[in-house]
Amino acid sequence: MTFRRRTSGLAVVAACSLALAACSAGSLGSSDDAGGSSSVSITYLAGNQEQDVKEAQQLIKDFNAKNPDVTVKLESRPGGTEGDNIVKTRLSTGDMSDVFSYNTGSLFQAIAPQKNLVPITDQPYIGDVDENFKKTVTAGDQVYGAPAGGFMAGAVLYNIPVYTKLGLKVPKTWAEFMANNAKIKAAGGVAPVIQTYGETWTSQLFVLGDFHNVAATESDFADKYTKNQAKYASSAPAKKGFEHTQQVHDAGYQNKDFASAKLPDGLRMLAQGKGAHYPILTGVVNDMVDLYPAAAKDVGLFALPGDDASTNGLTVWTPNGVYIPNTTTGEKLDAAKKFLAFIASPDGCASLAKAGVPTGPYAVKGCSLPADVPQSIKDMQPYLDKPGGSSLALEFLSPVKGPSLEQITVEVGSGIRKAQDGAARYDEDVKKQAQQLGLAGW
Repeated sequence: MTFRRRTSGLAVVAACSLALAACSAGSLGSSDDAGGSSSVSITYLAGNQEQDVKEAQQLIKDFNAKNPDVTVKLESRPGGTEGDNIVKTRLSTGDMSDVFSYNTGSLFQAIAPQKNLVPITDQPYIGDVDENFKKTVTAGDQVYGAPAGGFMAGAVLYNIPVYTKLGLKVPKTWAEFMANNAKIKAAGGVAPVIQTYGETWTSQLFVLGDFHNVAATESDFADKYTKNQAKYASSAPAKKGFEHTQQVHDAGYQNKDFASAKLPDGLRMLAQGKGAHYPILTGVVNDMVDLYPAAAKDVGLFALPGDDASTNGLTVWTPNGVYIPNTTTGEKLDAAKKFLAFIASPDGCASLAKAGVPTGPYAVKGCSLPADVPQSIKDMQPYLDKPGGSSLALEFLSPVKGPSLEQITVEVGSGIRKAQDGAARYDEDVKKQAQQLGLAGW
């Protein structure tokens, strides 16, 4: 479920529908948004999606206002495989922009950061960068990237008026969640759990959004999984996501049209109180609020619950990182470091907020969410503030991801396949990719 960040609006839906893989392709281009003359000029390479460009332009404008001696020129690149190839080619040929935005986690590791990038571990702002984010941009013992934007969560969006009417409390365990579902079903008129298998990527959240609970029980699961020493079918905590997917179906808690419903249907049901819970990514919240403004206050969020209330926490996806290639030297390097320091500051967060509503809390201490963000986005903050209250999604900790998970979770969630069989099939599914990556132990 690799989610390429810096998408918004319908672009989020497009990205998610590609198994949270990549933005659409476009052409490489450039524009100069800073204007004026200055002593130093640097280039900034960002994605070419509309929101990518808006955010980059706003950052450049606000940075230049504070640093009139530096001009930042914007270049853009497509997303997906084409964009990956551009980044890798330009790094290998020494032709990379002075600063560039790119993914974190396994995709970051694939661009050979220790060979190609300038470490920023010694920069004073690094102490204010969220630890979860730093893990995704670290190679060896060096940090290489600054965060641009907010976290995103794989969680449960819920209808607050339904909870208020039935006197329900936000669950911290799976047993409490299922008890709430039973009360909702008994009351009638509202589907306890919304599922939208008409867009298969949405079926994965009970598995992928549950990784905080896996990590809380088996802290070394990601490392062992990468080395083929741990599997979903044989790990009791990891298998829970498949079991939960089956349990919700077997209990009859899904909406009747779960097999054909699509994301817009799910968002409508949730916003209108026709469905109580929707396990999904917070990247879709802005779409929902655009269509149903009352959902900004009527829809909240809670982490996918596990077995232990004391370890309840949120599974998060990080924002993109902003990096400096080692071909940037001299006064350009000094200017590039200034630009990264601005991005990873409260002023940088405020700049990004001008360009679009954040998908979640920022990865920099001292950055506050705008007061008018939707309630579901506000609900993420306590998890990130609490020590041990959030964990990275597995994709940021391991490169192992099979292509068929969404088809397998549809089968399990439709009663076609049992949880144990689904987990075993997914373990088999990841083999080919792990072997293609040349990982040891496969």
